[in-house]
Amino acid sequence: MNILGYAQKLGKALMLPIATLPIAALLLRLGQPDLLDIAFMASAGNAIFSQLPLLFGLGIAIGLSKDGNGAAGLAGAVAYFVLTATATNIDASVNMSFFGGIFAGIIAGHSYNAFHATRLPEWLAFFSGKRLVPIMAGLFALVAGAIFGVVWPAVQSGLDALAHAVSTSGAIGQFVYGTLNRALIPVGLHHVLNSYFWFGMGSCQEIIVAAEGFSQLCIDPALAKTLVVGQEYTFEFANSVNPEIVATVKEVTETVKTGDLHRFFGGDKGAGVFMNGFFPVMMFGLPGAALAMYLAAPAEKRSQVGGALFSVAFCSFLTGITEPLEFMFVFLAPALYAMHAVFTGLSLVVANMFGTLHGFGFSAGLIDFVLNWGLATKPFVLLLIGLAFGALYFFTFSFAIRAFNLKSPGREDEDEAAAPAGDAPKGDVARQYLKALGGHENLTSIDACITRLRLTLKDRSIADEAVLKKLGAKGVVKLGENNLQVILGPLAEIVAGEMKAIGAGEDLSEVKLP
Repeated sequence: MNILGYAQKLGKALMLPIATLPIAALLLRLGQPDLLDIAFMASAGNAIFSQLPLLFGLGIAIGLSKDGNGAAGLAGAVAYFVLTATATNIDASVNMSFFGGIFAGIIAGHSYNAFHATRLPEWLAFFSGKRLVPIMAGLFALVAGAIFGVVWPAVQSGLDALAHAVSTSGAIGQFVYGTLNRALIPVGLHHVLNSYFWFGMGSCQEIIVAAEGFSQLCIDPALAKTLVVGQEYTFEFANSVNPEIVATVKEVTETVKTGDLHRFFGGDKGAGVFMNGFFPVMMFGLPGAALAMYLAAPAEKRSQVGGALFSVAFCSFLTGITEPLEFMFVFLAPALYAMHAVFTGLSLVVANMFGTLHGFGFSAGLIDFVLNWGLATKPFVLLLIGLAFGALYFFTFSFAIRAFNLKSPGREDEDEAAAPAGDAPKGDVARQYLKALGGHENLTSIDACITRLRLTLKDRSIADEAVLKKLGAKGVVKLGENNLQVILGPLAEIVAGEMKAIGAGEDLSEVKLP
């Protein structure tokens, strides 16, 4: 598989462990003293965050396996334990954080694919097949751990230098990250980028304190090493609503949090720099764009596109899930999407320029905004910034669509209008897509994430892009020589499941295509 195709498969696999974050954030926040004040609930949420590297190992192994079998997940756990234990035994300073989970998941996923059907001699038959997978994953992880124990300190130094460069670059780093975050969505690689910023960049060490309004802080590990239990210190946090916190140290824990998201929920009052700017875009900017596209549609088509635009705009506002809305215009009007990517980068710059800090456990929608209000810095100011970006999106999208006659929902050419896929009987749509792609004989893998089919084809030229769009696809993304993504929206996982269920020998000759 080519590098780009493999990266998109890895990005899809990352979705499974990342999907655990909403419940972790919900339990952690609701259990805090400023909300329900239930200690065991907060501990339960923190336990998920604390074990996120292990969850990455489990989830990625399952995501990379051929059939999503649980044996791959078990192998992921084995690989993670062996890898990290080996590396830290060689060099106690090694802390691979979520990278350890990613490497363990990759090792385990490929071990499953290579050995899940292996037959051993009769006297070793008990260890054949899926039972062999954790054993082989553990052996490969042992070798990898020995290598990482030697090379990871140098790698970590490089990553620390990168993190320092980005964090000290200020507006430039924020703008580049925000722009790339949206620009990579069409090819499904944004999760790879996000994983480093949210889970790997920067670190802090938790300490237990006695202070007004605070029982826990997360500070620079270098500073934590100098603290003495029982003494009073003044802790300084840049860009925080509490720039100085006077506290008595009760305990210096061994818990180290890495990444903007982890540090935000861990008590680092300077974290949230790479999350705050998404709230104005997802809660206000994209809904403003949806309103602009609705009003730009011909009057006779507004009722047709209005329901779809409203539903995806509300989804973006409430939950921060933006792909259903973004894919309604990214392929119709790439220029509008380029504006959207630049505005996202600009939003991060503006949000930090006004000293706001906010974070999310899943995405930057209203639910996370309200839930984490108590942890945020200047959340009301962030709301005002959001209203300004809503207006910016509305007026610039309205002007660009009309001035440059750009396509948008309701303004497509008649031959480009997608057929309503939901009108066909259950299973028929999947057969239509399968036939348009060349049938099972042309597909080597069928997968899906939230909004897209992720496919590997023997001959990509056989896939009929025009027919796919007429069936309801919002766009087609080509990656490398054999990888194809078909953007369907929320139906993607359902259609992928139905396609897999169609027998390899089923005759599709009678299936009618538009």
